[in-house]
Parts: sequence; structure tokens; C-alpha cells
Amino acid sequence: MFHTIKQGTLEYLTADVLTGSIHCFSTRLGGVSEGCLASLNLGTHRGDKPENVLENYRILGTAVGFQPEETVFTKQRHTDIVRCVGRENRGEGLLREQTEVCDAQITDEPGVALVAFTADCTPILLFDPVRKAIAAIHAGWRGTALGIAAKTVEAMTRAYGCRPQNIRAAIGPCIGQCCFETDEDVPQAMRSALGSEAEACIERRGEKFHVDNKALNRIWLTRAGVRCIDISADCTMCQPDRFWSHRVTHGERGSLAAVIRLPAQR
Repeated sequence: MFHTIKQGTLEYLTADVLTGSIHCFSTRLGGVSEGCLASLNLGTHRGDKPENVLENYRILGTAVGFQPEETVFTKQRHTDIVRCVGRENRGEGLLREQTEVCDAQITDEPGVALVAFTADCTPILLFDPVRKAIAAIHAGWRGTALGIAAKTVEAMTRAYGCRPQNIRAAIGPCIGQCCFETDEDVPQAMRSALGSEAEACIERRGEKFHVDNKALNRIWLTRAGVRCIDISADCTMCQPDRFWSHRVTHGERGSLAAVIRLPAQR
């Protein structure tokens, strides 16, 4: 189950399946950014003032339990690249340049806050409470078709000895099937990747299609052996006053962030 946490004007979501980790799915509410970026913009390439973005991370991190300097950003290009990071990568993206393209990151080191960005695409956070490993995933429709969620589970298994059945997954707010209208290329990509299993996630409406990216990623995670999966009911396009939506704003927007960090070792 997902929960909405409100502290003053700040609002973010947490998921029960990730209990034991420090995590959040942000909204657009509670920051200091202005204009079309008002107010909790967490992206550094949206035309915002750097000091505003840094302050937004300070506000969110204080509430959730991470420090801005602990963050490691994805450098997203709609790929299936999974990157393993550690303490030496902290600050990449926010305080210094992040040069390696990836749409998912994994770590088993405490004090490293993984960050993935969305504004209609699907954010996924993974947590293995047994091996103490985490992941943050950006899954647009291309990444979904490439199976980035399953590939991240596989990467955690290889790198940290995780067992898929111990990994817990939370699929956060993104554009829902209600609003994700596409041409035929998207359904074709999903059918090519997942075969007949994809059909339940595709609905034809006239000349267009409506695709359920959340359910498609659940299929990938289930195929990878993940048993505990929670899915947010929120659609970013249905709630543009609460979430950033690329489609609603035509690109004039800030960025949402899914953040996860392991607690400090005792």
C-alpha cells in the first residue's frame, strides 16, 4: 500500500513494501522553484536555478532521511543500462557531473541515495531486506519494452547475491492506462517483448491504443521472480496540479524523483 505524507506544503509518497529502507516518490509540491517549475522541481536540466534545486533536495531529504550530497542521479536515455554505484559516486548529478548513461542504478552501500527521474514515465524502487541492496529505475515505454525492471533484478542477483523472491518492488506514480494514448508502435514493442502476456495491458480505442505501463512492468518483475510488488494507483496526467506530467505541460515542467537509500549500519 502507498501512503501520502504531508509536512507543511511538502507532499511525497511511501510504500509499505519498502519498509526498512529510506525512500520516497516525490510530488511537485513543497519546494522553492518558481514559474512553470513551481515548486518541488528535482531535475538539474529543467532550466531551474541550481540553488533552488539544491534547496528542494534539502527540504525533501530532511523530511525523508537523506542528505543532498548522498544522492547519485541516473543519466537517463530510455535504455536498459543498469549501473552499480557506491559511496564514491555520491554527489554525481547534483553537485558534480554524472557522465555515465543509465536508466537504473543499484547499490548495497548504506549512505548512498539512488535517484531516478520521471514526469509520466514509470518509477520503480527495489529493496532486498535480506542482502541489504536497493535499486532505482526509470522505465519509460522503451525501457519497459527492453525489460529494464527484470534486468535490474538480474543485476542485483549477480552483484550482491540477491534472491529475486526476497526483493520487494514499488511501482510509483506515472501516466496510467487511462491517459497513455499511443500509436501502434508502442503495443507492437510490448507484444514483441512479452508475447501474449502483453495483451491484457493494451486496449484499442479507435485508431489509437491505451497502454498500461505499470502492469507491463509488473509482468517483467514477476517473470524475474519478484513476488512482493506494490503499485501506485496515481496517474500523473490525471493530477497535473500534484505531479509533473510531460504530456500535460508539453515539456515545460520540473522533474519528479524516486529516491531510495539504505539506513546506516548499526
